[in-house]
Amino acid sequence: MIVDFQHHFTPRELMPKDLGRRKLVSYDENGAPSFIMHWMLFDLDEHIRMMDEAGINVALLTSAAGMCADLDRSRLCNETAKQAERDYPGRFIGAAHANPLGGAAALRELARCKHELDFQGVVITSETNDLYLDAPEFEPFWTECEKLGLFVFVHPALKLNQTRQFDGYDTARSVGREFSLVMATIRLINSGLFDRHPALMVHMSHLGGGLSTLLGRIRSYQDKEFWGTTDNARHGMKAQKELDHYLHNNMVFDTAGFCGAMGAVKAALIEIPASRIVFATDYPQEIRERHAVREFVQELRALGKAGEAILAGNVGKLLKEPAAAA
Repeated sequence: MIVDFQHHFTPRELMPKDLGRRKLVSYDENGAPSFIMHWMLFDLDEHIRMMDEAGINVALLTSAAGMCADLDRSRLCNETAKQAERDYPGRFIGAAHANPLGGAAALRELARCKHELDFQGVVITSETNDLYLDAPEFEPFWTECEKLGLFVFVHPALKLNQTRQFDGYDTARSVGREFSLVMATIRLINSGLFDRHPALMVHMSHLGGGLSTLLGRIRSYQDKEFWGTTDNARHGMKAQKELDHYLHNNMVFDTAGFCGAMGAVKAALIEIPASRIVFATDYPQEIRERHAVREFVQELRALGKAGEAILAGNVGKLLKEPAAAA
């Protein structure tokens, strides 16, 4: 059973009625490209055609429009994802959209997604509202997710808190988002999040932003005595156990974010066990052609045992029931 754990849609109501086959790019207030809208985001029939051609059984639906959004948008995305489950039985699974900084109303929506809509995970972004995921303002959200048994899918922020250094060459999207994911991983672990919430499972997108190539350096800086920060309250902070304990027990990484480039997956496997990686495409954003997704699946299969684990063997790390039951 192959599940695409990063598969995006946008409710038709949130798209321009005259969009046609155009592509519309939105920019943040600093002029950095932020999001691209196109017809494939709401045409779920096309999604199914791609999945059939590529051999993908099920896709986890998340919407950029509902990530860390207001309550109305969150509810619209949740209801649209649930309707997709009904319209295409066994092919889509909805993820909850609830703003982690949205207060009591957002937490009620999160609980509704679990108990009424039967969603198993919630999607948020790697940073938002000038805050990062280790900020104390997120604590009620983490507590509720652990209580509800929801895994948390961390998607790269569509709008970074700081974009000054990414003021050209579309680097906020190409590089800045990956840097944000690396930082989110370090912040979640060293803040003691998983020590406070040991049952919490975090699904980190884009192979953690290419985390594996930096892990040797990151591990070294966990030695606070060596680097002279033991007495610094902020920089000397670290979790109770070794960093890799949390990577191997509280986190799962997906293969999206590199446009189907197998070099990124092979590099990740040097440091991240295949047992902690799940299949994802970022369709229909970074990959849009059916044949490209099909070839990505074929190349993962060519990895042998590791590839099969990524494609299908690790589904149970995030979904507690067989995907088809959705």
